[in-house]
Amino acid sequence: MSVYLSSQKVIKDWIDYNNHMNVSYYLFIFDKFGADVLNDTFKMGEHSAKTTGKSTMIVESNITYNQELKIDDVVDVNLVYFDHDKKRLHYKMEMIHNEKKYLASTIEVLALYVDLHTRKVAEFETEKIQTMDNYIKSNLEKFDNKDLKFTTKLKK
Repeated sequence: MSVYLSSQKVIKDWIDYNNHMNVSYYLFIFDKFGADVLNDTFKMGEHSAKTTGKSTMIVESNITYNQELKIDDVVDVNLVYFDHDKKRLHYKMEMIHNEKKYLASTIEVLALYVDLHTRKVAEFETEKIQTMDNYIKSNLEKFDNKDLKFTTKLKK
């Protein structure tokens, strides 16, 4: 199971000379249509960066390319797993072909919460921790913690 985040159509500009989506656009889709949605949910995205000077920065990731995508394919970006500690986010997303339902790609991410004024790692505010904990609690049965690479990197 998973939590739906968004859908995106593969466009011509993303197709390479092999006539399928170039590897760099898998990361682009996960970042723009997955991580940005997640960060906005927790009030740590673009609005937060511009108004509070705090946001997240990815420090480590692991991506798999399971099956190719072609022009006009539509993919769903889903959250498979999410957790956090005082300063870090740990999550995994999947990219599923909307029509054929195959797994196209996955990404596992470790991100830090950063004060953009000092460019240093910061601790989450109490309300952000509560929001994330409530999100985890309400979606826990949809998460899958199998095959995670960064679980030991959270400091709980």
